[in-house]
Amino acid sequence: MAGHSKWANIKHRKGAQDAKRSKIFTKLIKELTIAAKVGGDDKDSNPRLRTAIQNAKGANMPKDTISRAIKKGLSNESENYTEVSFEGYGPSGIAFFIDCSTNNNNRTVSNVRAIFNKFGGELGTKGSLEFIFNRKGLFIIEKSRINSNKDEFQMNLIDWGLEDFIIEEDLCFLYVEMKDFNKMQKKLEEDNVVVKSSELIRVPSTTKSLEFEKAQSIIKMIEKFEEDDDVQNVFHNLEITEEIIRKI
Repeated sequence: MAGHSKWANIKHRKGAQDAKRSKIFTKLIKELTIAAKVGGDDKDSNPRLRTAIQNAKGANMPKDTISRAIKKGLSNESENYTEVSFEGYGPSGIAFFIDCSTNNNNRTVSNVRAIFNKFGGELGTKGSLEFIFNRKGLFIIEKSRINSNKDEFQMNLIDWGLEDFIIEEDLCFLYVEMKDFNKMQKKLEEDNVVVKSSELIRVPSTTKSLEFEKAQSIIKMIEKFEEDDDVQNVFHNLEITEEIIRKI
């Protein structure tokens, strides 16, 4: 899962830029609102809300903003959102899996299809590409937040489902099976480990390497998807090479 951690690290570096920060806040606020609407405001009995709060805090969202988003989800004024996923191929046969939350499915379908078409890809049918991706849980922690040494930290988490542990620059990436996500989340909270972000992700079973010019087109396509307010997550099987990391 080293390739995924490299891409996640790139996303976090870009997310620190002011231009991207407001877009990230918009998506986090939406998730807080949906989580509260679906499961209530008790984070102990609502794991989705617990994750949303954790991610909002990791992004340095003000407490008042978090509280307002949760209250909005509990009110009668909150909109009804539907969670939908889209699968398809981009140029050069790169597989995409797009997770969305929308209050207008027709708009979302139209926007997603338009992006696939613009870049020479094709929107597929539901379930057609799911076999390419494995569901995992991911926790991202700043290396400076780990008090013990790396080996001790890993050993302490093995019994709680730790599957892989990767360090990229100043960030640590912890991977677990999807079924162990909540268990690991509670363990990290009990150990007072500050988590920068956590989420359920789709990791490709195999990746595809492209020359930089073609890879650049895929990255532009990913960014176009991420600019859409309905899109919550974009997963792909492009291999993130050292050349890509240097040049983007």
